[in-house]
Order: sequence, then C-alpha cells, then structure tokens
Amino acid sequence: MVYHGGEKRQNTGDGWDGVCYEQAVVVESQLAMVHHVIPFCTTLSNLVAQASMSVITEVRISPDDFELGRILKVEEASAIELETLVPSGDVTVPLFWVYEPVEDGFFDTVERYPTVNSVTEVDVFEDRTLVRLDWNASQDHFFQCILDHEGQILSATGTADRWDFEIRFPDRESLSQSRDCCEDAHISLDIIRVYNPTGPEAGPWYGLSEPQREALTLAIRMGYYDIPRGCTTEELADELGISDQAATERLRRAIGTFGRHALLTPESET
Repeated sequence: MVYHGGEKRQNTGDGWDGVCYEQAVVVESQLAMVHHVIPFCTTLSNLVAQASMSVITEVRISPDDFELGRILKVEEASAIELETLVPSGDVTVPLFWVYEPVEDGFFDTVERYPTVNSVTEVDVFEDRTLVRLDWNASQDHFFQCILDHEGQILSATGTADRWDFEIRFPDRESLSQSRDCCEDAHISLDIIRVYNPTGPEAGPWYGLSEPQREALTLAIRMGYYDIPRGCTTEELADELGISDQAATERLRRAIGTFGRHALLTPESET
C-alpha cells in the first residue's frame, strides 16, 4: 500500500505492500514531527540571536553612589547633561552641559576633589555652560563596572538628587556581569528599562515592508488617524489601488510590525 495523489493504493503479487505501508507511516510521522520542530527551532534561533546581540539599559542612580555624581552634585545647577565622554588611559575627560548660569562656587566645589585634575569652561551661553572635566575615573566603581564589561555610555543626565544613564553592552551577559559588579561595590541601581536595539533584519523602517510603509505613511498624511478622521479606508484604498478590506488589513499588519520593532522590549513580549 502506497500513497499516491492523497490515496492509499495496495500493490499485489510481489509481497511488498506491507513494507511500503510502514514506510509511508514513518514518512507521515516524520513530516508531522518537522511541522512541530520548525517553529521550535525558529524560536530557539531567535532567542540565541537575541542573547548575542547588543543590549541597551537605562538606569537611575543616586549622586551619592558614584564618584562623578558626588563631584558634580552642586545645588547651583538645575541639571547636568553629558555631551561626550572620552576615556584616555586612567583619565576620563567628559564634556557636559551645566544648565542655568554657573556660579563661581561650582568650579571651586569640583576642583576640591582629589581625583579632579582641572575643570574649564568651553562655551558659555545665557542658559547653559559647556564644561570640560579632566578627571581620574579609576576611583569611580560605577564607571569601572561599566568600562570593565565593555559598556558604552550613550547618554547621562543629572540633577541634585538623581542621575539617569543610557548604556550599551555587547550582550546580556556583559550587562549581567556589570550589574553584579555594582552590587559587589554596594552601588544601588534602579533599572528603568532593558531592550535590544532594532536588529538588522528590521531594516531602516522598523520591519515594515514597502507596501506597509506606503500605506501607513499615506494614512498619516491623509489624516486617517486624526480626530475627526481626515479620510476613510475606502479613500485610502482608492489611492493605493487595492480593496477596502486589503487596505484595512495592510494597516493593521503595519501597525503591529512597527509596534513590535519600535516599542516592545524582550521582557514585555514574554
């Protein structure tokens, strides 16, 4: 008995029909197994790729818990924003903006710290001052926990009572090791968010296909999402040259794709 055109046919006269039947059952079972294994393998490969790609974390820390926070904790400044951070050996030279007019006491306070070599004004504006700080970061355990595990500071803003950092690590293991390092140094971190940047497979448009991007862009330009609506799905469909139902489905898939790539973190998807 063999399969042909979706039917079972029995061969007679040579005694091999039972063998063919058994082989057919085996093949059928294997196909069923493949049907279940493929989604599992796809999920597993996605998890492996996710674990090996870079990860970005947003953390909050008290100024009292790290050296630079203590150095720059001055009441005269309403906010401090890191412009750039250039490590050079044991010396790390940050440029940062100090908002509100900077009083003379600010520089005196900063220069009193033994790890500070110098602090100078780079640019002065009415509401902010760009300051350069020559500073030895080797005594700052927070920065060492970042740098020792290949972390890269993308942004940092500070006020009198807190600092917010955005840090990129090469993978989640490096992030975990950096957090363990901070715990060992008794540094209290508030993890605000952890996420993977958009993967290369998402392309420059957050995973949107060209038809999806065209439909979503047109919908926005025609005011489909305005209140009240500036157009109907029928009008969108006419512009796109597709049916009303196809336009609705394309927009739905476009929004779902964009949301997954632009908004969801790996943790929120589980």
